[in-house]
Amino acid sequence: MSGRRLGVGFVGAGFMNRFHVLSLAGVRDADVTGVFSPTRAHAEELAALAVRTGVGAPKVHPSIAELVADPAVDALWIASTNDTRVAVVEEIVDAVKRGRGTLLGVACEKPLARNLREARRMVELVESTPLLHGYLENQVFAPSVVRGKEIIWRRAVPIAGRPYLARAAEEHSGPHMPWFWDGERQGGGVLNDMLCHSFEVARSLLTAPGEMREAVRIEEVDARIASLKWARPEYAALLRERYGGAVDYARAPAEDFARASVALRAPGGEALLIEATTSWSFVGPALRLRTELLGPEYAMQVDTLSTELNVFLGRRVHGAAGEDLVEKQNAEQGLMPVIADEPAAYGYTAENRHMVQAFLAGRMPDETWRDGLAVTEVLMACYKSAEDGCVVRFPADLTEFTPKVALGTWCP
Repeated sequence: MSGRRLGVGFVGAGFMNRFHVLSLAGVRDADVTGVFSPTRAHAEELAALAVRTGVGAPKVHPSIAELVADPAVDALWIASTNDTRVAVVEEIVDAVKRGRGTLLGVACEKPLARNLREARRMVELVESTPLLHGYLENQVFAPSVVRGKEIIWRRAVPIAGRPYLARAAEEHSGPHMPWFWDGERQGGGVLNDMLCHSFEVARSLLTAPGEMREAVRIEEVDARIASLKWARPEYAALLRERYGGAVDYARAPAEDFARASVALRAPGGEALLIEATTSWSFVGPALRLRTELLGPEYAMQVDTLSTELNVFLGRRVHGAAGEDLVEKQNAEQGLMPVIADEPAAYGYTAENRHMVQAFLAGRMPDETWRDGLAVTEVLMACYKSAEDGCVVRFPADLTEFTPKVALGTWCP
């Protein structure tokens, strides 16, 4: 398909798809051609953002079926709420099987689903069609992570041996929208929302270039969850007030901290370890992503708040609360880190470039829904370990397991 451009349609018009639209300014062979959201005003806002950004003039569609049928739409990016994912894919697959459109592929934002049963259904649905499928895990594509991995595996590993420990952490002060705080709709708390990032970026660093992700075999998962901040009475009340009663952590809290230790085995028999930490209770300048890779004679590290640009704003510089300097900004004064191009720094631009090029070439992306399924299995093992206070050994049958947080019965 040399010279062809990919028409991208968006399912959902919230925070994540706004990031995807902005990132497409750095992708040369794609245009935003369609948008669907159950809230039409949100779809129109996303379409207007695409026009302002110069990445397309998308049509707003009244349904997913109409979006699929649009001849200008070649692929779909799914970033609807977690509780709608299966229904969204069912509608896409039904439209494709009835010949409503000529899609090449679908990409789905993390996490793939709320639990293993739903994730298996997602994979079953997409694999019942000829559609290519990509799992949107942006941190795997972050330029600093990609470059660090390339250097370590090219220069250090051939001499000293493969790495044995990967650490990854994602921390901020809490989500933007009320449904993220709802254990049932989201599938859990911070573990389901963000440890999916930390585990997959760590797994990718421990996997050799060109090696299948499953080459590093999971053996054990040991995890812990807690509600350190937001279940406290004063903060539960703050959440309830902020979201007009839509979030009630006094009644049904979700975890705002999670950590996991995942033991793996390399193809050569070497023991490997992933340490992942995530938090919605981090109070700092903004979103903080930290990644480390350690081996016998080397180490690499990434910290997104160690920025090349900082600004200082004194006491007399007042402004409304916002995120005009960096995502999840927690202050408007003082010494502030600034990320000049967040979509690029966090990996969205490279991720979307990869997905677009893979779909145009007619090949599966490097991250597929099978990877999303594997990540979901680890997340469920983490919840099971945290609930039972024990190590979960693989293989484990977690298909029918639903975390207590997602059932609304968890007590911190």
